[in-house]
Amino acid sequence: MGDEMAVRGAVLEALRGDAALAAMLNGVWDGPPVKASAPYVVLGECIGSDWGTKDRAGREVRVAMIVQDKRESADGLAALLALVDAAVRRVTVPGCEMGAVALLRSRVLRARDEGWRAVVEYRVRVLG
Repeated sequence: MGDEMAVRGAVLEALRGDAALAAMLNGVWDGPPVKASAPYVVLGECIGSDWGTKDRAGREVRVAMIVQDKRESADGLAALLALVDAAVRRVTVPGCEMGAVALLRSRVLRARDEGWRAVVEYRVRVLG
């Protein structure tokens, strides 16, 4: 469980620490915020599984997030997703050797009165 939380924390730190992303968002939350105004990013569920070798422990961690944008055009969401992707791909986890970071899937939808929403899931592999 420790690696899942370490990866989650590293992803959260990468998103919050990206100046270009921060300039476009009202916030990045670890779990659903009580009250939030778009645009924002919410870290969702985190699922871990074994990714070890014969002689090293390792984890594959899947991190889901929601990216919400309130603009009429989908261009704003596209720009946010590009910045989120760049930030997540720069993730490093202290005390772990990084494996691959990959986008597994994304889903974009038009939210009637809330602009645009994307649900994205990344896979982060680490060796401890």
